[in-house]
Amino acid sequence: MDTRVRPVLFFDGVCNLCNQSVAFVIRHDKKQQFLFAPLQGVAGAAALQEIGNDQQKISSVILQYRGKYYTRSGAALKVLQLLGGVWYPFAALLAIPPFLRDGVYDIIAAHRYKWFGKTDSCMVPTPELKARFLQ
Repeated sequence: MDTRVRPVLFFDGVCNLCNQSVAFVIRHDKKQQFLFAPLQGVAGAAALQEIGNDQQKISSVILQYRGKYYTRSGAALKVLQLLGGVWYPFAALLAIPPFLRDGVYDIIAAHRYKWFGKTDSCMVPTPELKARFLQ
């Protein structure tokens, strides 16, 4: 699969919820189409700069796919859509206005460290997954 069209999922590398979400995508990504990058890395910083976000305000998962950036609930739902299978119907939630979807997302994002915890360093991929992680 061409890396220019592969979805890249940027995530908060020290957030336990985010790391669990990446593990979920890896388990269910039967086509192995997704690439991953912590927002704290070089690729993540570049993505944040490109969308006009400050690295100090890492509160969103970001999906880059086919030249477009998806953030917050839009990113999460687009990931489910791309996973396909039983996860595809969840993409219907994209029909809900973003201000409602993102409101719920923002509440979870604001409390994610308190509710799910935080690690001291970014997730280290296994040797088998290393090629799917960007720096």
